[in-house]
Amino acid sequence: MEHSILDDKINRKVPSVRRNLSLEVILYRLKIVLFTLLGLGSAALAAEQSSVPLPAQEAGANQGNSQTPAKPPAVPRGAYPVRPPADSAAVERGHQIFSANCSFCHGSDARGGEGGPNLIRSQLVMDDDNGELIATVVQNGRPDKGMPKFDLTTEEISSIATFIHSMPVGGRAANTGTVDPLVGDAKAGEAYFNGPGKCTTCHSVSGDLAGIGAKYIDVRALQGAMLSGEGVGRGEASAFSKAPKTVSVTLRNGQTVEGKLDQIDDFIVSLTDADGNYHSYPRHGDYPKIVIKDPLQPHLDMLPALKDDDIHNLTAYLVTLK
Repeated sequence: MEHSILDDKINRKVPSVRRNLSLEVILYRLKIVLFTLLGLGSAALAAEQSSVPLPAQEAGANQGNSQTPAKPPAVPRGAYPVRPPADSAAVERGHQIFSANCSFCHGSDARGGEGGPNLIRSQLVMDDDNGELIATVVQNGRPDKGMPKFDLTTEEISSIATFIHSMPVGGRAANTGTVDPLVGDAKAGEAYFNGPGKCTTCHSVSGDLAGIGAKYIDVRALQGAMLSGEGVGRGEASAFSKAPKTVSVTLRNGQTVEGKLDQIDDFIVSLTDADGNYHSYPRHGDYPKIVIKDPLQPHLDMLPALKDDDIHNLTAYLVTLK
């Protein structure tokens, strides 16, 4: 009897417990749905606010709070610089100094050569303005990379920088070009040619330079040939003969061998004599004694003394020799 009464009480409680549990589950699920809806609403509101542009500041607003103008956006590192047109005389001067000191490693166009990197796209060169950054490398060298230091003045390095900066960096860069080289005075050029320039020491307008103005289609090519002493330009007859460098080598026994210079570096010197025989000698410090004769050396020596006006005037004069 007691057991039946107890069972009856338990059976009456079970439906009540189940109802309570079902109600709690429903309330829990409602909370989850409610929180989810609130979260989605907040995210949508934030996205809508971020898509609305900020109102432009009215002209003159808050001008009293700051006197510093807004800075222009910085040029990103690695961006190709845009430079103004360069004076052709300055470019040619730098070209000749570069050819005499740098072209062996970096190539005649500064785009890389025998072990030297491309200078046109060098970050240091692109950041340089007037040779101030290039000078630190040229005058100190980079021994860790096999580059010696060069005894060049800041003015000469500035000329080299002008030459390098005159060249387009790449296909995406606009060619800044150079100004018109025919801006000189032909009469002043003739006076310089026959006088202070001492050009008549090696050249004659009725001899090797006869008709030179008609032999060069490109005036800049003529200007470059004049400064270097070499014939430059594609398809153009050269009035300046490119005579080879010669060398004399004196051995320990006093014998001297002379001929056309083939190669010279810190370890070896080689030449071809007048009979066509090839000679090669190892170098050990000052031995053997070596003397090099460069027919174009007078042109290289006159570069530091030449002014831009002299170059322009000489070019204008040579153009008239047709």
